[in-house]
Amino acid sequence: MTPPRTVSLTIDRSWPGERLDVFLRRQLPELSRGTIQRLIATGHITINSQPTKPTHAPRAGELVRIEFPEASPAATRPEAIPLDILYEDASLLVVNKPPGLVVHPAAGHECHTLVNALLHHCRGELSGIGGVARPGIVHRLDKETSGCLVVAKQDAAHIALSTQFAARSVQKCYLAVVCGIVPHPSGHIRAAIGRHPTQRKRMAVHSDQTGRSAHTEYRVLERLNEATLMEARLHTGRTHQIRVHFRHLGFPIAGDLTYGQRQTRRLAERTRYAAPRLLLHAWKLTFIHPHTGQPLTCSAPLPADFEDALQFLRRLE
Repeated sequence: MTPPRTVSLTIDRSWPGERLDVFLRRQLPELSRGTIQRLIATGHITINSQPTKPTHAPRAGELVRIEFPEASPAATRPEAIPLDILYEDASLLVVNKPPGLVVHPAAGHECHTLVNALLHHCRGELSGIGGVARPGIVHRLDKETSGCLVVAKQDAAHIALSTQFAARSVQKCYLAVVCGIVPHPSGHIRAAIGRHPTQRKRMAVHSDQTGRSAHTEYRVLERLNEATLMEARLHTGRTHQIRVHFRHLGFPIAGDLTYGQRQTRRLAERTRYAAPRLLLHAWKLTFIHPHTGQPLTCSAPLPADFEDALQFLRRLE
């Protein structure tokens, strides 16, 4: 089923302190704020049939009309990169992303990305949300993070999946090896996250007034030598959430040179184990299938370097 190419909505009350792009992001969670801004800039979003701006304050009674342009070919080139596919049907696929693979092309990573691989694998069965024919990357994993990543092959699936992620109804379970022995068997970390005040590429714990609420549930699976195997369940989806929260707990993830360089170095000095990368793995993912309406759970086996880390730190015991 293809979603409508035109969406209209009437604003029920005025929002004097709000921006139109922020307002529409809440109303249409399947669209990123950047996509909304591009649609406004190209005249595909109008207010009362007139061009508008992202900074426009929504007023009661205004008619917002969104016209989705026909998808244009993606500039990114397909590449025959092998994919470890955990599940696939006509609507979507779930891949087991290997560590070191970048998801989206960007400066310095214009090729050899997951999107390049998907363009080759999907061969025209691509989501066109936002006006560009590309695989529907619904969520992301950091370059060094491995594991489950869901991709929409159709616009309707993209919209349904994005709505589930925005509503926090997707169950996301990760495995991580952290530096140090975590004393408590389980717990919850509730600490707001925002941009680091001086290092803009990093995130940090903020006060509730300046950061966005973030909630991570954790459980100790195994205590190793100078390290702990942890299970983490995300109840929110902030940038670098698990990495920042485990650092805040006092046990950063092994191999995390952004949030735990000193502790990773100490782990290597005490055990002679040098983590080759951030030891974080998206283990399980559960969501409602957009076509069948039934829960779908996918789990990704641990990559070899993660298994090697566990075996090395167990032998030391």
